[in-house]
Amino acid sequence: MDLSDIRREYLQGGLRRENLLADPIDQFEVWFKDSVKAKVNTDPTAMCVATVGPDGRPSQRIVLLKHFDQRGFVFYTNLGSRKASEIEQNPNVCLHFGWVPLERQVIIYGRARQLSVTETTAYFLSRPRESRIAAWTSHQSQKVSGRKMLEQAFAQMKARFAEGDIPLPSFWGGYRVEATEIEFWQGGGNRLHDRFMYSKDETGQWLIDRLQP
Repeated sequence: MDLSDIRREYLQGGLRRENLLADPIDQFEVWFKDSVKAKVNTDPTAMCVATVGPDGRPSQRIVLLKHFDQRGFVFYTNLGSRKASEIEQNPNVCLHFGWVPLERQVIIYGRARQLSVTETTAYFLSRPRESRIAAWTSHQSQKVSGRKMLEQAFAQMKARFAEGDIPLPSFWGGYRVEATEIEFWQGGGNRLHDRFMYSKDETGQWLIDRLQP
């Protein structure tokens, strides 16, 4: 299959400095709302989380953004997973949102910090009952012989928690990524894409630089 002729022009419109908000979290909120409104995909909260293992090899996966504010970007996971293990050893992570129909990307660089049990519990108890049971069922990232074993384990957990509430597992938690740099990418004609990087100076103020495409 020849991929060389699969190409498109980026015609949604450019991004100019005067259109940017001073705070990147505010700018992210504008673009996030645009992605929800445009229904660019079935899950606008989907983001790629990249981590680095102790051997220097990167790994990435799609997770769901569950909250964001001035403090950072929040997601939840099994604390025994590969991503959690790598974050424990190296908290530097990269998040990526790709809203292709809008010809936009947002790339967030920062440090991941584990959320408190109180904050994690509040979110866990808001999840659908089956999702909470699944959290108890899965030993994330561990090998399993087949799907049947997962389904059997799920059924056993469902029976175990047939009555009453489902508590937070000790091996399940959340992370907040505290951003140090945030890039906004807007596709442009003739591959002259618009890229702006927000980065913090020594006083904690956000600076904005245009990057070449």
